[in-house]
Amino acid sequence: MEREVRYCTTEDRVRIAYCVEGEGPPLVVVAEFAESFSLLHLFPPYEAFVQRLGEGRTLIRYDARGCGLSQREVSDLSSESLLRDLEAVVRASGVQRFALFGANDGGIPSIRYAARHPRLTERLVLYGAFARVPDVFSREMALGFAQMARGNWPTAARVLANTQFGRVSPDAALGVGKIVEQATTGDVMARYIEGSYEADVSGELSKIKCPTLVLHRIDDPGMPISRAQQLATAIPNARLVPLAGDIHHQALGDPDAILSAIGGFLGDRGRPVSRDRVQPASGGLRAVLFTDIVGHTEMMSRLGDGRGREVLRDHERITREVLKAHGGTELKTMGDGFMASFGTVTKAVECAVALQHAFAERKGEPLSVRVGLNAGEPIEEEGDLFGATVILASRIAAKAEGGEILVADTVRGLCSGKGFLFADRGEFAAKGFEEPVRVWAVKPVDASDVSELPRGQKPAFPGHLTAREVEVLRLIAAGRTNLEISRELVLSLRTVARHITNIYGKIGARGKADATAYAIRHQLTVER
Repeated sequence: MEREVRYCTTEDRVRIAYCVEGEGPPLVVVAEFAESFSLLHLFPPYEAFVQRLGEGRTLIRYDARGCGLSQREVSDLSSESLLRDLEAVVRASGVQRFALFGANDGGIPSIRYAARHPRLTERLVLYGAFARVPDVFSREMALGFAQMARGNWPTAARVLANTQFGRVSPDAALGVGKIVEQATTGDVMARYIEGSYEADVSGELSKIKCPTLVLHRIDDPGMPISRAQQLATAIPNARLVPLAGDIHHQALGDPDAILSAIGGFLGDRGRPVSRDRVQPASGGLRAVLFTDIVGHTEMMSRLGDGRGREVLRDHERITREVLKAHGGTELKTMGDGFMASFGTVTKAVECAVALQHAFAERKGEPLSVRVGLNAGEPIEEEGDLFGATVILASRIAAKAEGGEILVADTVRGLCSGKGFLFADRGEFAAKGFEEPVRVWAVKPVDASDVSELPRGQKPAFPGHLTAREVEVLRLIAAGRTNLEISRELVLSLRTVARHITNIYGKIGARGKADATAYAIRHQLTVER
């Protein structure tokens, strides 16, 4: 389908090309210089990243002045002028409150906008950003490249791309080089550099009022993480999420980690409940529960709006009563489902079982509800929870069938000996997570049908450990550090930490000494 390109005019009469795509909460992506949304097909990983960023959202993108489909012949290419481009696009698109995403050199206009338009900026996400250009490029380097751009633009564009991507991916360098060369001219690039190489928005940081997420790869060779630390320290309501990796561009390396962090920070698409129903969590380990009515759309179509709404009100009443009885905190209701949290995993599982019993015993129109549970240490803000723990709980709920409760491996491990039976439902690939996720169906211990216990077979390893967990446990027993384990098994540090948490929960270990003793006792120190 052809993209609809729109135009707006800045305060200094420059015509800016922009596009509005998708449906959902608005996210404005601030333009990086020497790029164009019309050229991303030349760098497929970047095009895929932007497509995933826009899933479930209204994505608003534009080309900076002098670039792409925007007006090329312009007199002002100062750093301040780029803010006028963003302001014009926001006015023209008609959005009232929105999230703002600024990556790399797009961070400076993003910071300026958030500081100067606090009523419009709901949330700010910065990736690979910085407050002062001189902290990143010396005057000599900047002016030297400007001279090269004027003298031989095709060569300068390739040099710029190879500097960033040549070590990582020659194909990426080739694609980015084409984008840069076609998006602007050497003279425009040189004038942009000359007009912005002294840009400094340090004084604006303390004026940003909205929640801000600062993302940065720890070992980025071209942009030290100290730049991100400076941003997170100076912005009052900011949090820094360091990411594993040594590749600068957001579309390469592990883009899933970036998209997952952004998704958790921006939150789910559901309508938040009023704050008087939300009790802020106390921090630390939380169990997160999601429910969803199976066949909701078909039911509403069959019953009609009036009768269908009566059934939904009954569903909401039952859910809230059961949550209250088990100490659950309602965080969101999405019409056909709920998100809730618990201070203990046991209470969460007990609540899930009670919910299914209540819906099964309910008279009238049958309600088939699926439930998903995960446990971890989610990000907490203003009575709401975000992050990978929440996202995975939602993914697990979506895998459940009507009347079923599915839980993560972590939940099963933490419920050991608490009076529940678990049936192994195997692994699935959860979007945004690099490792397959094992899930378990949960039933109360007095259930008559015990044949559903792990596929009716004796587990391959004690404690229901997976093969991967045994590999990790074996290396723990050999005295390896988390970093050494990650390198030997080619896993991220985050994944290693998750495996260790699952192992400790399953075997009841309090630390590596307990885990080593368990491995020796069960003869897991030698490969089978």
